[in-house]
Amino acid sequence: MRVRLVAAGKGLPDWIGAGFAEYQRRMPRETPLELVEIAVARGTAQGAAQRATREEGERMLAALPARAWVAALDVGGRTLDTPALARWWAARLQDGRDVALLIGGPDGLAAECLARADERLSLSALTFPHGLVRILIAEQLYRATSLLKGHPYHRE
Repeated sequence: MRVRLVAAGKGLPDWIGAGFAEYQRRMPRETPLELVEIAVARGTAQGAAQRATREEGERMLAALPARAWVAALDVGGRTLDTPALARWWAARLQDGRDVALLIGGPDGLAAECLARADERLSLSALTFPHGLVRILIAEQLYRATSLLKGHPYHRE
């Protein structure tokens, strides 16, 4: 089973890449975490931002593996605590399909991406920089994996 993080943004600061790579490295071989970076579309004129987000969304949808379970990371999505995330991750592992997680750019995810998603998940009611979300979701997947395996990384 592959886990693909499809994220808006290229050329982000080195600390983002290093943070993501740390948790990517920790993921088990049976669930490798792959990052697919999508260029952030630019648009400031009236209607241009909406068009740019739609173009960004088209590139994201094209990067999805066939038949993957898709979770859109969206501030309005369902929030999970750590044990619930571990149960969610266990269900994804049991299902056996590839998993794709979508992280939008500064203007969020395109409506087409939200429509394609099997579910919407929120990391918090707070708004985070899209680069930081890469690190947060990678760490949370590692934490859920550790919890399922009984590893002491997670402490209550």
